[in-house]
Amino acid sequence: MTVAQHDTPTEFAFTAQTQSSRAVEIRARVDGFLDKRMYTEGQIVRQGQTLFLMDPKPFQAALQTAQGELSQQQARLEVAKANLARVIPLAAQNALSKKDLDDATGKEREAQAAVIAARGQVQAAQLNLSYTTIKSPLTGLSSYARQQEGSYVTPAQSGLLTYVYQMDPMWVDFSISENEMLRYREQISKGQLRFPPNNQFDVTLELADGSTFPVHGRIDFANPVFSTETGTFLVRAVFANEKGTLRPGQFVRARVAGAVRPNAVVIPQRALQQGAKSHFVWTVDKDNKPHQRVVEVGEWQGDDCFISDGLRPGEIVVVDGAIRVSPASTLRIAGNRTSAGHAAPTAPLATASQPEANAKHPD
Repeated sequence: MTVAQHDTPTEFAFTAQTQSSRAVEIRARVDGFLDKRMYTEGQIVRQGQTLFLMDPKPFQAALQTAQGELSQQQARLEVAKANLARVIPLAAQNALSKKDLDDATGKEREAQAAVIAARGQVQAAQLNLSYTTIKSPLTGLSSYARQQEGSYVTPAQSGLLTYVYQMDPMWVDFSISENEMLRYREQISKGQLRFPPNNQFDVTLELADGSTFPVHGRIDFANPVFSTETGTFLVRAVFANEKGTLRPGQFVRARVAGAVRPNAVVIPQRALQQGAKSHFVWTVDKDNKPHQRVVEVGEWQGDDCFISDGLRPGEIVVVDGAIRVSPASTLRIAGNRTSAGHAAPTAPLATASQPEANAKHPD
């Protein structure tokens, strides 16, 4: 093949794990006995759907007590208001002392405050009663029940009842090491790598069976702080997951595309040979003589690899049949390509149609 430089798209692969965009703990908010589970474990539940019922009777009784207290305080307020209404004109005529007026005014205000406190007790009792019906705050996939019917639950100790996981959208988390990030920055500064505008990368997922998730995602969050434990920082991609194909906790392969390597040299992997200390390729001069050339290998990409240093545009590199090449041989070029994966329209050195380079030794 003829070495040529091209702006070549590149992608980065990371081991990733799926995570629900909203994983909500369903907890008991009051003490009491769990009466009934109202959902099917592992099934999709809707927002507002009842999941558990707790015994409401103690809370109904507490609400009645609070309502009775409120009625008493309201009655006392009526008496205090009536008494104040009688005292005011008498005090104006000096028939009662200023102290009597102050006492009546204070009792009326105390009665008003007692009514406000009683109303608060009624509202608290109503809230506690409503907490006996435990509903889902979102639409998502339900987990198994952590507490069974008849159990006594308390918010502090045994309040966790189950989880609900939102399935759409789904988050995919992966980590980039500090060394990788520094290498990307160095390559960008040298002009060897170019990220897309505004870092709008395209992310695809390879599932455990090798299949590709049909929906493409995008990166929506990158943690600016490195983890002190692992030396990595978290990157999150978001994927639409309407059919629920992705489930929380799956291990997947995230492929991040959108970056470009400007003027890159790419050759097929099979053209690369492994020497005692380094990689090398066979180049061919104008007399069809092979020469061993040490190269610096960059990243692998599919069946090709990037060559960071060692090759210049226009040079001829042996791709097929390289294992049979020796320095003393003269090569018969059976096919020529302009770049990795692209056939040349004309092959100036070609003398045969088979795409291989055969070593021809002198008689």
